[in-house]
Amino acid sequence: MASSLLRQRRVSAMGVSRILQDNGDSFRLQLESKFGRFATIGVMIRNYNGGKSTAKFDFTDLTCPHTWYPNARKKNRKVFLHVGPTNSGKTYHALKRLQSSPSGVYCGPLRLLAWEVSKRLNKAKVPCDLITGQEKEEVDGAKHKAVTVEMADVTSDYHCAVIDEIQMLGCKTRGFSFTRALLGIAADELHLCGDAAAVPLIQELLKVTGDDVKVQSYDRLLPLVPLEVPLGSFSNIRTGDCIVSFSRKEIYKLKKRIEGGGKHLCSVVYGSLPPETRTRQATMFNDASSEFDVLVASDAIGMGLNLNISRIIFSTLKKFDGFEMRDLTVPEIKQIAGRAGRYGSKFPVGDVTCLDADDLPLLHSSLKSASPILEQAGLFPSFDLIFMYSRLQPKRGLYQILEHFLENAKLSENYFIANCEEMLKVATVIDELPLGLQDKYLFCISPVDINDEISSQGLTQFAENYAKKGLVNLREIFTPGTLQVPKTHTALKELESIHKVLELYVWLSFRFDESFPDRELASSQKAICSLLIEEFLERLGWQKPTSRKLTSRTSLNSLIANKKRQYL
Repeated sequence: MASSLLRQRRVSAMGVSRILQDNGDSFRLQLESKFGRFATIGVMIRNYNGGKSTAKFDFTDLTCPHTWYPNARKKNRKVFLHVGPTNSGKTYHALKRLQSSPSGVYCGPLRLLAWEVSKRLNKAKVPCDLITGQEKEEVDGAKHKAVTVEMADVTSDYHCAVIDEIQMLGCKTRGFSFTRALLGIAADELHLCGDAAAVPLIQELLKVTGDDVKVQSYDRLLPLVPLEVPLGSFSNIRTGDCIVSFSRKEIYKLKKRIEGGGKHLCSVVYGSLPPETRTRQATMFNDASSEFDVLVASDAIGMGLNLNISRIIFSTLKKFDGFEMRDLTVPEIKQIAGRAGRYGSKFPVGDVTCLDADDLPLLHSSLKSASPILEQAGLFPSFDLIFMYSRLQPKRGLYQILEHFLENAKLSENYFIANCEEMLKVATVIDELPLGLQDKYLFCISPVDINDEISSQGLTQFAENYAKKGLVNLREIFTPGTLQVPKTHTALKELESIHKVLELYVWLSFRFDESFPDRELASSQKAICSLLIEEFLERLGWQKPTSRKLTSRTSLNSLIANKKRQYL
């Protein structure tokens, strides 16, 4: 199917085929874009550079990142650490403070969370903008924003700011974005929500900022009960159950096996599903009147979705992390298990167990253990630093500049350099094109899945067209009107990849302004992708369509038809 949707063009000799031989974690970075320019090392460069050689300033010195954010340093911030387990109310209390403040910003780890908070504030008559890498929805009179953490604006002043899942500052790939928000947001009050394991590190990082730090601890509102016996037979599956697996293929096997019993229909949630589809699948599962009463999911449920789960069942406690098959960590097990039992839902007590009895000891010991104390926070150089450093090596491409910079970077013991393997892989392709450093940098930090061949080819074609003409029309590489409901799992995976390409176009359209003029078309086709995937998932059910299902499907087909008429 993909061959008919993306017009066939091959990448260069150093392109996808070679890059895909390597594995690497995903990497996302927010550039100084039109949403707000960073106040970073540029101030220091001006101070040191006045008429002197840039070589006299060591751009690889990253030992004092708190000095990159002068706006935040002007404030004597009051920092509140809200720490506790899942379903303890810590984020609820922080958001109540945000809602009552004259101005503020919520920074979440996922688009779904940012969307949820913006919806909540607007419903409470507090105008709130939504800003993510792929969306910008402005509300008249808004003095509040809900953003993904990469989009946090460190140049504006706020009365209140909330950073959710702050323990992610220790994440190898995205931790630097949380560190930037922690050090850089200029707010009178900064509320940090997350695991208690992050407290000592945050206290240490903020010793040099002059901020006043207070810790508020929370207990779980409802009990979480680790069961003494495994699930046993699949006939023991009941309404409200969520089976967790870490393989897309295994998720669909479990769905088929459960529905084959004739008693339940399963919603599915996993990372590569479009966010819109994940939300609709979660909505069906949460709807008491829906026939979809069991959830089969990956660790994507760990954060970002409110789910009415009675019991979490781990199909395994091992996952492939891109490098090796390993046991789940204590924080991973606790984050997922904690989704069972939700305050205010019909499941006041959460149960957790495993399919395999051999996994029960690890489950029980993990739930009794405290998460390991975080020792370091992620860090990554801003574009300002990379640009100034490139002036010392004018003949090198972005890949060589980045590689050399990272090899020579100097850090304090509290920080580590984020894993940027994905960015380096993209740079090997982009460096072949006649583009300026900032353009190359933008393409390299885009949300491309370099390990997905269709997504990789989409990025390469976008970059090549931009380099040749300065204009990228979506119809030159994508054929609207050819999207169809997938009939096989292979076709489903291809449609998910097409969605990634369309999402990438939307992301680039926000950074390259008029050079990517078809944002509305890409957004429409992206929405159609989500609806078609939803239709495929619904058709996997074992039951014949009821009248309610037929109505739902008719509505779905009407939505698709309307969007096609609008844009074809």
